[in-house]
Amino acid sequence: MKKSFLILMLTMIVSAASCSFTTKVENDPDKDKLLIDLISYVLGKGHYDAKDINDDFSKEVFADYIDALDPLKRYFYESDINEFKKYEKLIDDEIRNKEITFFNRTYQRLQQRMDEARVLYKDILESPFNFEVEEAIDTDYENLKYATNKKEMRERWRLQLKFNALSSYYDKVEEQIDSVTKNKDFKRKTGVALEEESRDLTRSSLEEYFEFADDLERKDWFSIYINSIVEEFDPHTYYFAPQDKDRFDIAMSGKLEGIGARLQKKNDNVKIIEIISGGPAWRGNKVEVGDLIMKVKQEEEQEPVSIVGMRLDDAVSLIKGPKGTKVTLTVKKVDGTTEIVEIVRDVVELEETYAKSSVVKKNDKTFGVINLPKFYFNMQDYNQRNAAKDVKQEIIRLKEQDMDGLVVDLRDNGGGSLQTVVDIAGLFIEKGPIVQVRTKGESPEVLSDKDRNILWDGPLVILVNELSASASEILAAAMQDYKRAIIIGSKQTYGKGTVQNVMDLNRWMRSNDFGDLGALKLTTQKFYRVNGGSTQLEGVKSDVVVPDRYSYIDIGEKDQENPLPWDKIAAADYNVWDGYIDFDQTINNSKDRMAKNDQLKLIEENAKWVRQKRDVNVYSLKYDNYKANITLNEKQAERFGAIDDYKTNLTFESLPYEKQLIKEDTVLAEKRKRWHESLSKDVYVEEAISVLEDLKINNIRRSKNPLTLKN
Repeated sequence: MKKSFLILMLTMIVSAASCSFTTKVENDPDKDKLLIDLISYVLGKGHYDAKDINDDFSKEVFADYIDALDPLKRYFYESDINEFKKYEKLIDDEIRNKEITFFNRTYQRLQQRMDEARVLYKDILESPFNFEVEEAIDTDYENLKYATNKKEMRERWRLQLKFNALSSYYDKVEEQIDSVTKNKDFKRKTGVALEEESRDLTRSSLEEYFEFADDLERKDWFSIYINSIVEEFDPHTYYFAPQDKDRFDIAMSGKLEGIGARLQKKNDNVKIIEIISGGPAWRGNKVEVGDLIMKVKQEEEQEPVSIVGMRLDDAVSLIKGPKGTKVTLTVKKVDGTTEIVEIVRDVVELEETYAKSSVVKKNDKTFGVINLPKFYFNMQDYNQRNAAKDVKQEIIRLKEQDMDGLVVDLRDNGGGSLQTVVDIAGLFIEKGPIVQVRTKGESPEVLSDKDRNILWDGPLVILVNELSASASEILAAAMQDYKRAIIIGSKQTYGKGTVQNVMDLNRWMRSNDFGDLGALKLTTQKFYRVNGGSTQLEGVKSDVVVPDRYSYIDIGEKDQENPLPWDKIAAADYNVWDGYIDFDQTINNSKDRMAKNDQLKLIEENAKWVRQKRDVNVYSLKYDNYKANITLNEKQAERFGAIDDYKTNLTFESLPYEKQLIKEDTVLAEKRKRWHESLSKDVYVEEAISVLEDLKINNIRRSKNPLTLKN
């Protein structure tokens, strides 16, 4: 393979260079230069769609790096940026020449400005804030200009600190109102006292922030610089510094020990990007994808700590904790409202990440629903438990119940093993290609189902949403191209049509005197549907589009920075499933029902409102206005509470084998009860069942199976 040749060639090149270095000192500039040289070489030779490192590339790196260092524009002055701009088109030259002058200058200036900010915030917080004054803060930092002088910078910090204090002041006033309501003898505090407490809390949060900043070493900032370079190639290419490589559970899987969620650092915010099935956050059902965690409170007697601006792994260290302990999160919801959420830490229950099924009863018919959270497999031995084996077993069990149609739920499924996708798709077609995988410089490889047996040849619906990604999109796309299933869900799925490999940079070196060099996650391949189209950016467009909470939120691959483009290759030879009668008419019937569905109209209104709230950037710093805005948001949010009150006429129950398990497992019983209650309120599952009712199988065609060739 070309990969082995590349490794050999690179080893020969960089080993010669490494022989001249003999130091093992941390934060050694020579190590930084070697990293730049090594990573730029690997990117150029190994990335699927390597970019030219030129002046245009340099300008993009410059902008993203400066933004990463100072996203709120509270450190650098306009004069700093103007000084840095002489390097705007020189970063590419520095990369080629193994120079780091630009990094050194920005790093030194940032340390200087952060030292100045330490003095500034303490001075500002010495004086009380007046929450009766009519003034506002604009949080659209992307379009905010840099401060031109110390007076402007002080005002910028004052508004930000006042905004933080106002949030705490509001919380304290509301807590006091609740306390007075519950206990008439409660001793009230004056507004002056509450304002002082709020300022003290703001001061403590800033002290915590700068303590974390003090722990950062030069190499941590250099990692930011390297990633500003590598992320220009695409949003999934990333450099893991040695300390991150040693914490793959955080840096790569993003799994948080304690609450069961995956987080992502976005500017200064910590964002929830996945809720792990079976984990405490999932069981509590109070946080969701897209929420921002603003503060973390450990114990009842402690004040919450702001994690805005904090490194992701430092935020994790506050959130995680021993099983059974409680953590309280201040969460900014996707609709702009703020909630206090208590979560009891626990371990993630792996069983809930596996496929599970339910029998659905409607009138005199029986249907099946299989929920697949991800395409899991055993990395050491594929023949062990995996998603394909489990889905196959669930279908067999559902067939024993004489089901008339099957729903496969891939909503929120972020992907996983490609082989399990091929195996699962093979359960629904006779044989044929499932996906095409293209490696840089090579012809596409077609992965096919070669088993002529069909486990389920009845009506099939697949549910997707904006968070159905990668492997989920391959399965949905294959079933759509074969016209084997009707896809119901969001306008399109996530749109991640690329494959990444993690390369340990240390193995590329014959000898290394610098210690651990870290790892590089690199995009090396691209997915293509059997019809030739890529799933990149465009994802899979649903046959029947239904609105959901994320319909108007920027959440897909197309909304990331520097995504690889969509393209198309030649279609594979595949045979369209010809076992349905009136396939297209069934889709039209579903569209008509959806257009008249009041529940979906309310969901779409909610989605538009959520988008509207997220677009708000200007906030009043006058208490009365601030409170009125929160009250208005809460009242508007209440209007959409009816979404959770929806009830279908479907009934759900566990399979016989699971009913036996439930008799001796009260925890499992509660999980299934909760899942079935959720399904009974699910308008998307309701429509999927209606589609299954409409899908008529042509038994004559199915038995003869005359298939049409697609070129």
